[in-house]
Amino acid sequence: MVEVTFAQLQGWLVAFLWPFIRLSSFFVASPLLGHSSIPNQVKIALAALLTLIVAPSIGPLPAVPLVSWAGLGIIIEQMLIGLSMGLIMHILFAAVQAAGEFIGLQMGLAFATFFSPDTGANTMILSRLLYMITLLFFLALDGHLLLIQILANTFTSLPIGIAGLPNLGAFDLLARFGSTIFFSGMLLALPVMASLLTINLSLGILNRAAPQLTVFSVGFPLTLTMGIFLLMILMTDLGSFLERLFSHGLGFMQQFVEALAPF
Repeated sequence: MVEVTFAQLQGWLVAFLWPFIRLSSFFVASPLLGHSSIPNQVKIALAALLTLIVAPSIGPLPAVPLVSWAGLGIIIEQMLIGLSMGLIMHILFAAVQAAGEFIGLQMGLAFATFFSPDTGANTMILSRLLYMITLLFFLALDGHLLLIQILANTFTSLPIGIAGLPNLGAFDLLARFGSTIFFSGMLLALPVMASLLTINLSLGILNRAAPQLTVFSVGFPLTLTMGIFLLMILMTDLGSFLERLFSHGLGFMQQFVEALAPF
């Protein structure tokens, strides 16, 4: 008869639970693995599977009882690490969505929105289109595998129970990284926006020169047609832009983990 002591049971539970909380928190916050179309059962099963793979290589864990204030602190610590890394990926995808919003407003598609189950709010159709293209491109580049690798390496840089995240200045870096939404989004949308703005200025001058010309009946079809044409041109360079964006985001994720490390 196999006998299992309480200490052994607690050791097994701790060795699984704490890494599982970090991984599952990342999956909840990640825009790809945490997508609303993926059932919660699949997310939990995937996090449990990765935990079973990663747990043997983690190393010794702190001798802290699971049901204690110190154990609760470790749980909160793991949640913060996982959610922060998921938030970094959300910022990257939000930059592409912001570019879609900027271009759509300039094209006159402000009312072309529909309900998005991801955000729980109305999303511009062009922003949604660019978001789905970005997701597919991220999968094509094996970005999800790189994410899992970085997340697994965090257990070496940020071991479980590191005395409560000693370098909290790393969260200031995370807040500053949020500017990527506006900087990269505007950088992607600027060629189309500048061209459409030039067209609108030309139509305004034309309206002053020939008042009998109905600009409202001519301007909207012209702006929409030129916007679609410019988007076709933009798509030829979208791949290289997304590669640079993902490289910047994954590099910052490693920098953020190193900034949180106590040594």
